[in-house]
Amino acid sequence: MTSSPVLLQILLFDATSLLHSLGPWLLIGVATMVFIESGVLFPFLPGDSLLVTAGILAPQLGSSAWQIAVVAVAAAFAGDQVGFWLGRRSGRRLFRPDAKVLKLEYLERAESFFTRYGGLSLVLGRFVPLVRTYVPLAAGMAEMKYRRFLVWNPIGGFVWAVSMVVVGALFGAIPLVADHIDLVMIGVVVVSLVPVALVALRRVRTTTGA
Repeated sequence: MTSSPVLLQILLFDATSLLHSLGPWLLIGVATMVFIESGVLFPFLPGDSLLVTAGILAPQLGSSAWQIAVVAVAAAFAGDQVGFWLGRRSGRRLFRPDAKVLKLEYLERAESFFTRYGGLSLVLGRFVPLVRTYVPLAAGMAEMKYRRFLVWNPIGGFVWAVSMVVVGALFGAIPLVADHIDLVMIGVVVVSLVPVALVALRRVRTTTGA
């Protein structure tokens, strides 16, 4: 793997190159990134595209879709646990309006999502970038009962991780998709950003009174 900071930054957002670069550490790498994005307050990793790409490329990567899915589910569950307890113990003290990563705006968006959907937000939020990372934190801050959290947490992790990998595996069986994986990943990223764009548009309309 290259040591150049610029190339490394690009690599982190290129799921295909990143997965190939992991080599024998594939499952550990996938688990680490899913764990971090799921609740360790760093939402800028290729979560959706990473798992879809891993599902497509599983045979080339020397693994199987079910192995990747199992690892991703476990990492998603563990990441949410960390996020929940960070929220319970530290709360809003970690966030600042002018922060680059821990922006108060991100937390407020997750809090609004959690308030609207309750426990179901731990499932639905999995499919929304940024919200995915901060909803467990919002649940902890809202003092959601841990037993209830333990019900929704594994459901969310399972539905999200398995669905992403399965979609990738199904796509991988289509020669046209496998031959144009870069275009497919651009589509996945665009689709995953649609909910964020809709929320931003709604905020603008609310602010302007349109």
